[in-house]
Amino acid sequence: MTIWIDDKDLDGDTLREECGVFGVYDIDDAAALTTLGLHALQHRGQEAAGIVSFDNGHFHAERHLGLVGDHFSKPSVIDRLTGRRAIGHVRYSTTGETALRNVQPL
Repeated sequence: MTIWIDDKDLDGDTLREECGVFGVYDIDDAAALTTLGLHALQHRGQEAAGIVSFDNGHFHAERHLGLVGDHFSKPSVIDRLTGRRAIGHVRYSTTGETALRNVQPL
């Protein structure tokens, strides 16, 4: 059986190569390592960045407009992202306005 996957749908969405995602699992200081990963991926998106960590059944999120280093290099921000799991995203907008509500992840 052959399944064809079209990279365009009726709404005009297409496969895009912009943005960057970095995640870690079962790592001490997961948010700090995710920050380094996002810094390395900064060329994929400079509009905004966000990190979500998971600790003791709770998600902790930080999302900011601007570059990774502008916000996630502050110890007070990283200290709020507790846990041994984290995922981060740098945004290059292809749709939607530049607003905090459009910053990923979550």
